[in-house]
Amino acid sequence: METPKLLIVEAPYYADISAELAAGAIAALDAAGASHERIAVTGALEIPGVISLAAECGRYDGYVALGCVIRGETSHYDIVAGESARALMALSLDGLPIGNGILTCDNGEQALARARVSEKNKGADAANAALRMIEIREEMFSES
Repeated sequence: METPKLLIVEAPYYADISAELAAGAIAALDAAGASHERIAVTGALEIPGVISLAAECGRYDGYVALGCVIRGETSHYDIVAGESARALMALSLDGLPIGNGILTCDNGEQALARARVSEKNKGADAANAALRMIEIREEMFSES
């Protein structure tokens, strides 16, 4: 397989969390020898839409979704967390290799612990998930 090219779609609403997620994802992609491009969107709800648009152009082998939704005082959290995850899953079931790195946390401390490269490094986890899905797709289609 050629060098995989991934699109990182990030919602940098929480800049410090987004920076950590992106650092982890980029390090993982670089370590795997993958190339990548980045695009920023307004919020987590826009991430699946941009991935869907990018899939139409055919320039990318996979996608890394990065963002953070922190619980607030209203039901908006439930809508954004649930609908962004639902939309990413629908795209994945349509065959797109997507690593979901959209954090859904109760507070900023939880989010930073999950995002930090030195801690849970969920950005790297999302990038590695996308890379593995690309590998699996390649294996399945090369056997037919």
